[in-house]
Amino acid sequence: MNIEDFVSGREVSQYKYKSFSPEKINHEWVISNPEINSLLAEANRLTGELNAYSQIVPDVDFFISMHILKEATTSSRIEGTKTNMEEALVAREDINPEMRDDWAEVQNYIKAINQSISELENLPVSNRLIKMTHKILLSGVRGRHKLPGEFRKSQNWIGSTLKDAIFIPPHHSEIPELMGDLERFINNEEIQVPHLIRIAIIHYQFETIHPFLDGNGRLGRLLITLYLVSKSVLKKPSLYLSDFFEKNKAYYYDNLMVVRVSGNLAQWIRFFLVGVIETSQSSIQVFKDIISLREEIYSHKLPQLGSKTPKGQKLIRRLFHNPIIDARQAASALQISASTANRLIAQFVDLGILSELTGYKRNRKYIFKEYFDLFKKR
Repeated sequence: MNIEDFVSGREVSQYKYKSFSPEKINHEWVISNPEINSLLAEANRLTGELNAYSQIVPDVDFFISMHILKEATTSSRIEGTKTNMEEALVAREDINPEMRDDWAEVQNYIKAINQSISELENLPVSNRLIKMTHKILLSGVRGRHKLPGEFRKSQNWIGSTLKDAIFIPPHHSEIPELMGDLERFINNEEIQVPHLIRIAIIHYQFETIHPFLDGNGRLGRLLITLYLVSKSVLKKPSLYLSDFFEKNKAYYYDNLMVVRVSGNLAQWIRFFLVGVIETSQSSIQVFKDIISLREEIYSHKLPQLGSKTPKGQKLIRRLFHNPIIDARQAASALQISASTANRLIAQFVDLGILSELTGYKRNRKYIFKEYFDLFKKR
């Protein structure tokens, strides 16, 4: 099917409302739009470059953990949580009790990404994996009563009430068939559809089906990275589009609705590919900046520690994984005494690596701000 000929679906009368029944997507797609083909070529080039960087950067998994943390806070923020990156990096007991639900949702998202990526060694991207990931997302948080890990068995909608809903997804009786079609499209190796086009269509379809009572937005965004890793477009989970979607939130929702209302799939794919291009460029720059920062610290700052340089190297590795630390955590990570940890942290402050975060006289926390800002500012 040529994407220009796409008919998105139809409205189906239910009791006192109409739901949207989307067309199935598991078939060959033809892209004849020159603008899309040009964007696709640029997006493929940049994801290839990003993939290369993610494999040559030393200790890359430390930096990937920060990418994941930023994705978790951003994707959750789109859904209304207020936890920021600094809060997501600290322990539950250090969070204001009123903010712990939001904090827990972000931690669940981090767990969901890590576990689903790990499960790719045993499972393809499938309904089984999607349900497993959804269960982690909603475990013990506000959505825990909304069938975690199970497709919905009742109607849902986007809006305050069913009567004034902006969008009413398909009736729950359609979910098994629609999600079966989506799963087949994800894994159909008999059709020739470029991966970035395929995941753009997958994301649109997943959000349109809205198969769960809660967590569809977060899971749909996570599914993008999960798919790209599963197909080896990326060797590491280094590309996350939530930041682009949040910055262009109105356009994100509008472009999804445009497909449903008018069948303009081309416009959605253009928007999606621009997101891949901009996010890849940003992520590549982060890796370049990390390499420069790491070189500066290892070559010029840590040698100033003299005999303590080996301990400094261990501490900086810990900070690349989590750039917020206190003396107790430093002592535990390096297996040194509290007094030695405090002296080492003081030296890191003198070297301009760490700065005090809390303003407290006791129980102080410190931040590796130059590194933290590489993620927060982009």
